[in-house]
Amino acid sequence: MQEILIHFDEGVTTLTFNRVDKKNAFTAAMYAACADALDLARDDAAVRVVVLQGHPTVFSAGNDIQEFLNTPADRSNAPVFRFLKSLAAFPKPIIAAVCGPAVGIGTTMLFHCDLVYAGDNAAFSMPFVNLGLCPEAGSSLLVPAMMGYHRAAEALLLGEPFMAEAALEVGLVNRIVPPMEANGVAQLQARKLASKPLGSLVETKRLLKKAHLPQVLERIDEEAQSFGRLLHAPAAQESLTAFVEKRKPDFSKVH
Repeated sequence: MQEILIHFDEGVTTLTFNRVDKKNAFTAAMYAACADALDLARDDAAVRVVVLQGHPTVFSAGNDIQEFLNTPADRSNAPVFRFLKSLAAFPKPIIAAVCGPAVGIGTTMLFHCDLVYAGDNAAFSMPFVNLGLCPEAGSSLLVPAMMGYHRAAEALLLGEPFMAEAALEVGLVNRIVPPMEANGVAQLQARKLASKPLGSLVETKRLLKKAHLPQVLERIDEEAQSFGRLLHAPAAQESLTAFVEKRKPDFSKVH
């Protein structure tokens, strides 16, 4: 599909989010394409590293809100959750290049990447509560583990954006670069990794993630159940409808 471009070269599979006219907002079909690509890359011995990248002006605006209203992701086997589980359990190195807005899953997917390079225009946000929803991608577990509880609470309860410098400070990104260079830096690092012994890369990543991976996969499922329930609740319906109608949501009569 043209909205997810898949390219393989010198041991590196690159997934490029290519729906720039919609700020790379994800549809179910895009999640399914990413999950399928990760599953193929996992099983292909020629693939040593995966790179996730968007456009120098935008990484992803998160979920496509209109599609959420029409076909809500309210079950744990929905394409979005299949993508997240494939990403969380992916055994080989994953690198992300992030520029511009990284909203919702555009931020939470990064907690499953091994290296993240951000343009100095990157803006991260997890506005789930503002949409009447709850965190996903295991972020209710991973964000406090990385940021500490109070910073995590600020990021997840207020849902306000934080910029590349703050992301670097808490360890979400490895380096900040000019936006036009971010994808190139990610590709350069990917090729460094691809030149190393695959068995050593896989075993090192397994050991790094061993203590947390079972809990992360369990938390993804738990969050999916809560997410699906909240998605049908009045608050989420009001916020999503308000977004489509380009007005401020009114939560005065909903819980």
